[in-house]
Amino acid sequence: MLRTTFVIGLVCCLGLQVEARGDVSFRNDVMAVLSRAGCNQGICHGNANGKGGFRLSLRGQDADADFMTLTRGSDSRRLNLSDPDRSLILLKATMQVPHEGGRRFQNDSEQYRILSEWIASGAPADSEGTPQLTTLSVEPRESIAVAPDWTVPLSVEATFSDGTTRDVTELAVYEQSRVIAEISPTGEVASLQAGETTVVVRFLDRQVPVSLAFIPHQPDFVWSAPPPVNPIDEFVFAKLQRLQINPSLLCDDVTFLRRAHLDLLGFLPTADEARQFVLDGSLDKRAVLIDALLERPEFASNWALKWCDLLRIEEKTLDWKGVQNFHAWLRVEFSRNTSLNEIARAVVAGRGSSYSEPSSNVYRALRDPVERSEAFAQVFLGVRLQCAKCHNHPFDQWTQNDYYGWTNLFSQVDYHIVENLRRDENDDHEFDGEQIIYMDLDEDYDDPRTGDPRSPTLLDASRTIVPSEDDRLLALADWIADPANPYFAKVQVNRLWFQLMGRGLVDPVDDFRATNPPVHPELLEWLAGEFTAHGGDIRHILRTIMNSRVYQLDWRPHETNATDDLNFSHAEVRRLTAEQILDSLALVMDSPIGFAGYPDDMRAGELPAVRAPRRRGDDDAAGDDFLAVFGKPPRLQSCECERSDEPTLAQTFQLVSGSLVNDLLDARGNRIREHIRSDMRDEEIVNEWFWTVLSRPPTEVEFAAAMEHLHSHDNRREAVQDLVWSLVNSAEFLLRR
Repeated sequence: MLRTTFVIGLVCCLGLQVEARGDVSFRNDVMAVLSRAGCNQGICHGNANGKGGFRLSLRGQDADADFMTLTRGSDSRRLNLSDPDRSLILLKATMQVPHEGGRRFQNDSEQYRILSEWIASGAPADSEGTPQLTTLSVEPRESIAVAPDWTVPLSVEATFSDGTTRDVTELAVYEQSRVIAEISPTGEVASLQAGETTVVVRFLDRQVPVSLAFIPHQPDFVWSAPPPVNPIDEFVFAKLQRLQINPSLLCDDVTFLRRAHLDLLGFLPTADEARQFVLDGSLDKRAVLIDALLERPEFASNWALKWCDLLRIEEKTLDWKGVQNFHAWLRVEFSRNTSLNEIARAVVAGRGSSYSEPSSNVYRALRDPVERSEAFAQVFLGVRLQCAKCHNHPFDQWTQNDYYGWTNLFSQVDYHIVENLRRDENDDHEFDGEQIIYMDLDEDYDDPRTGDPRSPTLLDASRTIVPSEDDRLLALADWIADPANPYFAKVQVNRLWFQLMGRGLVDPVDDFRATNPPVHPELLEWLAGEFTAHGGDIRHILRTIMNSRVYQLDWRPHETNATDDLNFSHAEVRRLTAEQILDSLALVMDSPIGFAGYPDDMRAGELPAVRAPRRRGDDDAAGDDFLAVFGKPPRLQSCECERSDEPTLAQTFQLVSGSLVNDLLDARGNRIREHIRSDMRDEEIVNEWFWTVLSRPPTEVEFAAAMEHLHSHDNRREAVQDLVWSLVNSAEFLLRR
């Protein structure tokens, strides 16, 4: 027996294959056990440095390397071919010897049997004819469980290249997007609370998402049957009915008016606009308002601001003139209602002088092929490729080959720096002066694994290679802008939905993958179809969403939808953005803010840059500081995630006692002083300020309290300032409802 074991071990060490005596396959069985036990996770032996001297490929992405590690490397000590049950890999996993990772499976489990039989067979490699996994199917793919039976049994079946199928339920890996349930070794999902989650079922290199919802028992539930306005309502309401969730009622006119102005223009309506809208008895006044706002010049500025954030338009790398030109170009394109496909085409293909060809400035912000490849994949395709730089993407289809082929599309961008008048000679990332962006056709980006470049490759289904003689960026621009592109339309309508609704149908908004499915897949498909059918017209999509009943729902929840934060059963309450707060403050005070380097009458939402260049030691303007405190992004990343609306103590100080708000209250010629100098009565002043700040008249209680304060104060101007201060510090002013 000892001699046999020695011979088997020697043959393995010499690199020869040993056929398995049983039916255990290393690739199909052993690798599945290592994944199911969590051995190859990033927090365990799948870590780049391994654990305890034992390193596996992350999530089993390199079976050949793992086979070498287990059978021929120094870690082959973990296998005992003469006595499989004494193999360290089994002793540790069953906690028969100390194991930092704890017990991974039991001695009588399927996982133990597979490893033991494989080791007893001599730990062989697979033969050339070993079947390969081709498809993975899971039943059910979606389910709604009603309390008290909050359990959903999953069944997982693998199909292989020889046509055989296997039940792999007990070997699959189960991961939840929201950890609200327990999943048994046999694939039974038992929820611990009401809610929704996506369970990603993984076996070897295949993953299948399963959408599960667990809802309370509501025997008295009655569907409210709100009438749909368009297909958006039909899709959303159909799911809400299945979940036994009634949507909130429609919001009132004041809420809708403020919501529409903030979403499309970036600031609040005036008192006159509010009064006119509220008093208008027309049945179609909301649709008329939407059309009017879409045609206002401020719309273009507001949406140029959003794309300046995404495309990293900041003054340090672009310089002052480049920022101005790029921002102005975007504003003109949005004012013309240029197709978003064509804007994307112009940006991707941009080249020439950064001063005379504005869209070329995107390449001043993205200075190397890696930055360009990751940013463009995220912004235009909704693909986060970053993980595939170091290993195959653990949650998506993208491999390292895809990553480096895609990155090589951007390798030929080069720069002729006409001049650089940077203020800080020690800062190599600062540029100030014209640059010529051109294509160096001899350049390639080398795959660091091989030292050679991969063929420049699109991220389409067939991984199309761009011929060497073609202009890579022009080919890429044409593919991205093509109406048939499988990614562009979906990610753009999802971004528009996010900007109106506060949460994407896919969330995060630019992270499209099979393991992060949309909450309303049919709605996403329909919106993408509308986008394509109307030539990438964002006004059409915005108009369609805003005219839906779903967009116009009230923010106040009720008993059946109070815990819903996924399905758009009520409007999401969120704080105004930094620019919205500041521009609304300037509007209600009728007093400009002032930003360093810009005209006094420029709004925060019109600013091209993050902030104007300034000399060392120069103070920032109060408006610049305010924007930074309230979360204006520095534009160093290509995603909405960089903008923050989280409340902070510094924001409280800015609003309650900050110099900017107090200066606005006391500014010469502001609206307060105009009212004081006029012959307006106190009751008129109170009413006017409520309409100006909150777009509505005061309630009886509010009116009485305000009048009492004005009458009890010796200084009328200070009394009005107090009133206005209380209104602009109210939640009603600071929140978009």
